[in-house]
Amino acid sequence: MRFTGAAAALACAFPAFAATVSVDVIGADGKPLAGAVVIVDTPRKSAGAMKPGGPYEMAQQNIAFVPHVLIVPVGATVSFPNRDKVRHHVYSFSKARKFDLKLYGKDETRSVVFDKPGVVALGCNIHDAMNGSIIVVETPYAVQSDAKGHATIADVPVGGATIRVWHPSIRAPDNMLSQSATVTATGYTTTYTIRGR
Repeated sequence: MRFTGAAAALACAFPAFAATVSVDVIGADGKPLAGAVVIVDTPRKSAGAMKPGGPYEMAQQNIAFVPHVLIVPVGATVSFPNRDKVRHHVYSFSKARKFDLKLYGKDETRSVVFDKPGVVALGCNIHDAMNGSIIVVETPYAVQSDAKGHATIADVPVGGATIRVWHPSIRAPDNMLSQSATVTATGYTTTYTIRGR
């Protein structure tokens, strides 16, 4: 009991070192925007950097990329399995990662390593309507907003941070907005309202 009391007193004597960041994303129509990528960058990247981990997959299924948006850490290997009966030719011209996966058929897979942070826009050279995005990040604090346009990121280090929000409808370079923030022991809450094109 004495040890427990001492531990509790010690915990109260020091501020919390991590807190929760909550972000609400509102679309151009005034409604909650699902599927926006919310990224929190902190100065402690080296201490909290994501390891490549995986597996990460961006499939071609029903003439579409599945999932439509994928968040991966720098250094991740992403597989591109073809689950359609038709062949696909997946490519990207994005600065963060240019690649060209020549035609391959059903149940075949190709892989790409994403070694730089940034937004990688995907396309298919055979099916123009196919598009998708891979968001490559240097931080473990990255999620997509839910059906209510809400994103919650826990265990963010207290202190200065940059909060970025990505969505195809954002009128900005790389379809991304950013703002500086100070995360306190009680957390940080903000709202982004997206302007339409």
